[in-house]
Amino acid sequence: MDPDPRSTHSRMYAKPTSPPDSPASIDSIEEGLERIHGSSYGWALACCRFDHQEAEEVLQAAYLKAIDGRARFNGHSSLRTWFFGVVKTTAAEQRRAGVVRRLALGRWVERRPAVEPAPSPEAVSTTNEVQRRLRGALLRLSPRQRDLLHLVFYEDLSVAEAAAILRLPVGTARTHYERGKARLRQLLHDGAGER
Repeated sequence: MDPDPRSTHSRMYAKPTSPPDSPASIDSIEEGLERIHGSSYGWALACCRFDHQEAEEVLQAAYLKAIDGRARFNGHSSLRTWFFGVVKTTAAEQRRAGVVRRLALGRWVERRPAVEPAPSPEAVSTTNEVQRRLRGALLRLSPRQRDLLHLVFYEDLSVAEAAAILRLPVGTARTHYERGKARLRQLLHDGAGER
């Protein structure tokens, strides 16, 4: 066993002893790969924990490496031994790439805001009914009270900020605000907001 995994990797991808573009070397490698295809697929399955789709992808990538010269057969071992090493290395590379993709996807999912489940039809109906009653009650308030309540509750402004927008003294705005809340409470309680 070789103590340095990089030396195994460098031998697997070493420059060939014959010219890489010579027809004899390419043809003989292709013929040899065709002969060992069945056992290569079995090895790819074992390297991919018997996931057929992943094994097919790994084997395809290993074939591409062998054919395009990224993995070069140097003749120091049998073609089968060399190619099984290419398959093993390719499977490990794809597994690492998959881990990186899953980690990146996990970080992306964590940063996304949670998707709220769709409300049930009953909840929508109830919400619509409440909104309809509230709108009806608000319409029964004086325009000044309605505007103040809207600015404070819906626009999240203070009474003083709402007073400045409506050009009212702060004391007057506070009075209309308190009277508007009391009147709205009474209308909602009595059901007078319904129209």
